[in-house]
Amino acid sequence: MNEINEKTFTIFAKRYCTRHGIVLSYKQTYLGNLNVLNACLNFCSERIPYMDIKSNKGGKGVGRKDLQKKGYFHDPKRFADLINGVVCAGRPVITADDLTELDSQTGQFAIAGYDKSGGGILKDRRRDVVRRAAFGVDFMVIGIENQEMPDYLMPLRCMSYDTAEYERQAAQIGRAVRNSGEVTQAEFLSGFRKDSRLHPCVTVVLYYGEDWDGAVSLKDIMDMDKIPKELADKVNDYKIYLCEVRKFENTEVFKTDVKQVFDCLRYAKEPEKLYRLMANDPAYRAMESDTYEAIVEYTGASELMKVKEYGEDGKVDMSDMATELIELGRRKGIEQGIAQGVGQGMINAITELLRDLGQIPQRVMELIEAQDDPDILSRWIKAAARANSIEEFERNMNAS
Repeated sequence: MNEINEKTFTIFAKRYCTRHGIVLSYKQTYLGNLNVLNACLNFCSERIPYMDIKSNKGGKGVGRKDLQKKGYFHDPKRFADLINGVVCAGRPVITADDLTELDSQTGQFAIAGYDKSGGGILKDRRRDVVRRAAFGVDFMVIGIENQEMPDYLMPLRCMSYDTAEYERQAAQIGRAVRNSGEVTQAEFLSGFRKDSRLHPCVTVVLYYGEDWDGAVSLKDIMDMDKIPKELADKVNDYKIYLCEVRKFENTEVFKTDVKQVFDCLRYAKEPEKLYRLMANDPAYRAMESDTYEAIVEYTGASELMKVKEYGEDGKVDMSDMATELIELGRRKGIEQGIAQGVGQGMINAITELLRDLGQIPQRVMELIEAQDDPDILSRWIKAAARANSIEEFERNMNAS
């Protein structure tokens, strides 16, 4: 996030307008003209060497987790897969080849704020990830916003992103129209031909928390109780497209490792089910490093970074992490919120996995409960996760 002092901004804004032949009246200030405002913000950000991002010298700024999420969906295949899965119900509407990278300044907007001394500043907000998706000769702009916690002004924020993008397009069209000799007076003054068209844009909000309790439309944050219905009905609404990642069930719509990221978040509080998933999905045995790191960041399981191991192909094998996941779950009270011993926790994990296969024979149950060797219990967890029947588990159990 850029933070530009208003006085500094005004100096650069005047310089920008002078260079580009823009004349503003006294009342038509730099802040009141959105086209000029966005252009000036770009101009300023190129010349003010201050970005509010944490550096080696310290300081407050964007955290590593946020940058990790931004980086993960910068990959065009994942971006396309995410949009196809979340927005298009799995239909392959967009491919990676259809996407063009856009600067995060696309759709940026400024909000008023105050610094620590109470002085006025302009804060420049930018999308986390933004791409242009081509559909023949047409295209649309698609943005992604990552949220760890609810933003109670999210509808206004998304509307501001989209409005700023439309203003940017309109300014670009306006320059072409005014430089053209064959326009009507109305078109020249509007900076827009009668047949000019804007390209649509949409912002998808990915929420990684437990439950979104924020607004999902502009009207949700409006006080409309006493407004007469005849007038209230005329107020335009603006809805956000929200995806609560932990509640997204049909992950089969994804064709890349976005599926594994969503699944890990979905089952973050059910480590036994998560391990069964890992044990039976080959994708977890050859995980891209950035995908592994994204899963660790999203689930808050930073302890798993200590056991990160690379295979010969340079990829990470997550399939043998049952013990770490279950112990971590126990420590954080993930399972029923009860602090249990490691051995008992592993026994519970085995029995939970076996119950999915059928009724557990008494002799098998007695053997499991009598075992107190963590190494053997760890092997049995893997055997239970990979078994297709109780009988198969019992054979592997005896073999170990």
